[in-house]
Amino acid sequence: MSSQVLQEFYVNVTKKIPMPITPLEARELIRSYLCWDIRGNTPSSIIRASEIEEKYRISFWDALIVVAAYEANADIILTEDLNSGQTIEGILIKNPFV
Repeated sequence: MSSQVLQEFYVNVTKKIPMPITPLEARELIRSYLCWDIRGNTPSSIIRASEIEEKYRISFWDALIVVAAYEANADIILTEDLNSGQTIEGILIKNPFV
């Protein structure tokens, strides 16, 4: 999982949803993911994301998530931001809400 996903999760659940949770509650939820393979951005992952952005015509931010998934040997990315059923760099994109 990209560290970016956890960053976005924190901001959304503490500020952007109708009934936000406290920062303490958000931190506890994030701690539950620490056993996952969390990938941070590096200069080489940023360059790779820019290549994926250009090749697949997706946002740079989504491309960073793809790079993290690829580096973690993920088979599937669950997101509503990309086309469900699409394959990017061998990773299947699925919309969990469809």
